Amino acid sequence: MRTHTATTATTTAKSTTAKSTTAKSTTAKSIAAVRNLGILAHVDAGKTTVTERILYLAGLTHKRGEVHDGTTVTDFDPQERERGITIFAAAVSCDWAGHRINLIDTPGHVDFADEVERSLRVLDGAVAVFDAVAGVEPQSESVWRQAERHGVPRIAFVNKLDRAGADLDTALASIRERLHPHPLAVQLPIGTEESFTGVVDLLRLRALTWDEDGTLHEGPVPAHLQAAATERRRLLDEAVAELHPQALEEFCARAALGTDTLTAALRDLTRTGEAVVVLCGSAYRNRGIEPLLDAAVAYLPSPLDVAPTRCADGTHHREADPRQPLTALAFKVTAAPTGRLTHLRLYSGTLHKGDTVLDTTTGRTERVARILTLHHDETDLALPGDIVAVVGPKHTRVGATLCDADHPIALEAPVRTEAVVTVAVEARRAADTDKLAAALARLAEEDPSLRVATDPETGQRTLSGLGELHLEVAVEKIRRQTGVEAVVGRPRVALRETLLEGVTGFTYRHAKQDGGAGQFAHLVLDVHPLPPGTEEQFTFTSTVTGGRVPREYVQAVEAGCRDALAEGPLGGHPVTGVAVTLTDGATHPKDSSELAFRTAARLGVREALRASRMHLLEPLAEVSVTVPEDTLGAVLGDLAARRGHVRSTGTGHGTTARVNALVPLAELFGYAGRLRGRTQGRGTFTTRPAGYAPAPAG
Repeated sequence: MRTHTATTATTTAKSTTAKSTTAKSTTAKSIAAVRNLGILAHVDAGKTTVTERILYLAGLTHKRGEVHDGTTVTDFDPQERERGITIFAAAVSCDWAGHRINLIDTPGHVDFADEVERSLRVLDGAVAVFDAVAGVEPQSESVWRQAERHGVPRIAFVNKLDRAGADLDTALASIRERLHPHPLAVQLPIGTEESFTGVVDLLRLRALTWDEDGTLHEGPVPAHLQAAATERRRLLDEAVAELHPQALEEFCARAALGTDTLTAALRDLTRTGEAVVVLCGSAYRNRGIEPLLDAAVAYLPSPLDVAPTRCADGTHHREADPRQPLTALAFKVTAAPTGRLTHLRLYSGTLHKGDTVLDTTTGRTERVARILTLHHDETDLALPGDIVAVVGPKHTRVGATLCDADHPIALEAPVRTEAVVTVAVEARRAADTDKLAAALARLAEEDPSLRVATDPETGQRTLSGLGELHLEVAVEKIRRQTGVEAVVGRPRVALRETLLEGVTGFTYRHAKQDGGAGQFAHLVLDVHPLPPGTEEQFTFTSTVTGGRVPREYVQAVEAGCRDALAEGPLGGHPVTGVAVTLTDGATHPKDSSELAFRTAARLGVREALRASRMHLLEPLAEVSVTVPEDTLGAVLGDLAARRGHVRSTGTGHGTTARVNALVPLAELFGYAGRLRGRTQGRGTFTTRPAGYAPAPAG
């Protein structure tokens, strides 16, 4: 009897263990089949059309959405459809070849770069879309560098190969020159411009062609392209062998790479960032999207393939394991008058409907009442790698970490871009003042790059953002959602102040006695400009010896210096490019404290700045203008009148000319209308931030 009982218990234990192992294996497989991808591009490169074709092929939509018709899924906002550009990052989900693809279509306009930043923070991979005629454009480069900074692996899709002047090799050269030394084309176009009908898959040496209705056909390589395809495959094998040790071994032994070896090597090189796989097609004409999806699944990583996510200080990490404590990052908040949706990326643990979680940013606990998929279908739980929206959290902001209250962790939040343009905003009707204030607060909650403030001198409410279009869209959104008509003042740029010549041995003594415990701090400071080209905007060092200023007071001095640099002496603008050195100091046995030293540093640095030679800085923009050649002279003259510095001119496609210039941002307000007037509506331009430069005196 005992033997039978023991045997039964053992059998039950083995069965339980087997079920547990099977469950773990199934969960791991489901996470491995997830791809969290972003679509990145310069405005008008065709990324929204690429996204729409992906959704159509995956069966999520039954009609191809078109940007020009305003029928796209991801450009759902009325302003996006009217303007024909992506403004808000939109997340959608679809299935392809047994994989779940969570896709974020990001904006391509520089004024909405923060939307890209927040999206990249939660993505595991990206597809960069390039125009086959224009190649790498300014914002293409900007979003590429953003992805590089986040360590997000990328593949490239050269779009619009059906356009006049389109050329894959020229686009590859552009990528090689401006973005990455090793773009690896895995396809060869069949036909050029209007006659573009498909591609040769260089890995399998098969031809993929599409009918006018988008039907895909596979067949042998056309005879006239066989020699070119064989040569391109040989060059691809050589390039991969130079970069991948295992591939090199096979190449040395066989003078070629097998398809499996080449595929595995391309996957490794993509995920390490050592190379970029390049595909091509025409999304508008439904050509090249299926192999793009196959490449995204084959080469870009799943949540299990990326490094474990780390907390902000790097001391803890969490793996993509549902058994670990919950860790999730809020990357988007939709704060409509009817309720809030908080978009999360799960990194570890399991989130269940009804769970109470800790927001480590605010220290509050929040209850998750509902969990919604990217299709807004309700679900009971979310696993690592999932991107979901939750209903319930009332105080969670963008960048907050939601986690298990018993295992707190704070992830690094997305970097917020500083606002550079400010306008005064007030309600046209006094009765709408409170409604306008509430709407502005909701806007700032949804978009942290928008900043709402009240001018202390005039009492006016101000709205600051990343550009003229950014603010225009925000004000129009208020009008459409609330019906409040706002009066907007003339835009102003965000100036900075900097040192031209500092002071050495500046002494400041802070002594205060008002009946109770006093305050005493004595400081000797060197305040000097940082060397040109220094990335940091402020540095602080202490050379005090002999314990004349205790360590805890030294930290308070640094904090006080940062307080002082928030407002400069020339106009109350932030001060940049400053190096402060604490060289000496003194304390009082009773009256010295951290507060006293922080106050002394704040007041002392302000006095030191007044004694220094200061200069105002204004923001610059790099402007790329494309105009008809016959209007080039007028456009160059207009740029010169706007204090622009022309860096290069060249020929564009056909009879167009391109101009690249640095122009003060303040001079670009209203430039779109002026350019249209000087070019009869045929000129276009793009901008991106280019740092700060000395502003003219007066």
